Amino acid sequence: MNLPVSLIGVPTDIGAGARGASMGPEALRVAGLQAVLESHGLQVIDRGNLGGPSNPWQPPVDGYRHLPEVVAWNTALHDAVHTELARGRLPIVLGGDHCLGMGSISAVARHCRETGKQLRVLWLDAHADFNTAELTPSGNIHGMPVACLCGHGPAELTGIGGHTPAITPDVVRQIGIRSVDPGEKRFVHEVGLEVFDMRYIDEMGMRHTMEQALMGMDENTHLHVSFDVDFLDPEIAPGVGTTVPGGPTYREAQLCMEMIADTGRLASLDVMELNPALDVRNRTAELAVDLIESLFGKSTLMRKK
Repeated sequence: MNLPVSLIGVPTDIGAGARGASMGPEALRVAGLQAVLESHGLQVIDRGNLGGPSNPWQPPVDGYRHLPEVVAWNTALHDAVHTELARGRLPIVLGGDHCLGMGSISAVARHCRETGKQLRVLWLDAHADFNTAELTPSGNIHGMPVACLCGHGPAELTGIGGHTPAITPDVVRQIGIRSVDPGEKRFVHEVGLEVFDMRYIDEMGMRHTMEQALMGMDENTHLHVSFDVDFLDPEIAPGVGTTVPGGPTYREAQLCMEMIADTGRLASLDVMELNPALDVRNRTAELAVDLIESLFGKSTLMRKK
């Protein structure tokens, strides 16, 4: 499935606890993302960056930091992603912090409802991002997008796209998780979110993990990948605001991406939380571009398929 690709930059760190993810889109461009995709025969249009409110860097109000600004950015992203999908294009969202998953995934879910597609979301992340204001003292909304998408959060966020909840937990597969707050862990178990944490990957291997996560998809499945760069081990990907040791190695991450590519179902992508201010010579952005290339068919495979 070689859909034409649209790049959408979303330069904000509005939902994060550290500044700098707003520079992520440019770092991915500097690392050559468009040229790399075009080298695989893909037709790529860079739509530039969305606009939105600046980061006021305020403490939480009623448990949420920067709620009006988060709503504004995610609403703009929802509209942009939905427009690209309606045009038959594959949107790649260049974040920005991971609160933006609400805008992109609510748009994908809306598109699937309109076209009768089955949705599968792979959430590649060190964190479950299933917090609520009651569970997290920080109020940083980048720790809440999956909960909000599943209907747990303020109406302004759960209703983006006009349908609450935007998704149900059964469409999500979380991979690489290794940092979850105690209350968040209980909540994840309560709603039945399917989580392949690092212990599972250590015990079962990345191949088995991905086979499980991709099981049950068919030709009517829209596969959305939400790739938080802190999914990767910080030894290879230092340029993120919330590093957690013990993530997937380069080879494990490559295998993950290659197995997604093998399905031929990838139809939308987020690349989130890249923070060039914390990076070393744009190394993390270059690694992210390398892995995105694998999602679109670069393969290390020598044997005949």
